Amino acid sequence: MARLLELDDDDDGGILGQFGDKGSTTNARFNYYPACPRPELVLGIRPHSDVCVLTLLLADEHVAGLQFLRDGNWYRVPPVHGRAALLVNVGVSLEIMSNGIFKGPVHRVVTNSEKERMSLAMFYATDFEKEIEPIAELVDEKRPARYKKIKFRDLVAAHYEYFSRRERVIESLKI
Repeated sequence: MARLLELDDDDDGGILGQFGDKGSTTNARFNYYPACPRPELVLGIRPHSDVCVLTLLLADEHVAGLQFLRDGNWYRVPPVHGRAALLVNVGVSLEIMSNGIFKGPVHRVVTNSEKERMSLAMFYATDFEKEIEPIAELVDEKRPARYKKIKFRDLVAAHYEYFSRRERVIESLKI
């Protein structure tokens, strides 16, 4: 990612410098979605953006369920039958760090009427005490900072507050 942003990946002020002295935090979540006879009435997980830097998702190889929102339409992520698929999803934290170059997409999980679905999500984030902000090299007169500085701990708390209201926390951080 540092190379995509044309940053020195060893720079303390760059992407790695955003993780804090204590390093990163990683959380794993196993997801199980049982078959649901009326899936139109149930969402596995309602629309949201992940608050972390990156999410790595080992998706079910037989049953679709993950959908991404783009231009007002939901797009289904198809399963790769018989093969494990590792999906990489940008989080809100990386959207802030990249000054909006990378976007934390809105996505949801839907249930299936006939088949259960399982997945494993790994959430990679900064140290909870670290303040995240647009990386200095990505801010200039032509592209001013688009987001406020915020401690990751506060971002997580705000994320859940906004999620409960069906809103995106990133909107509250725009300058």
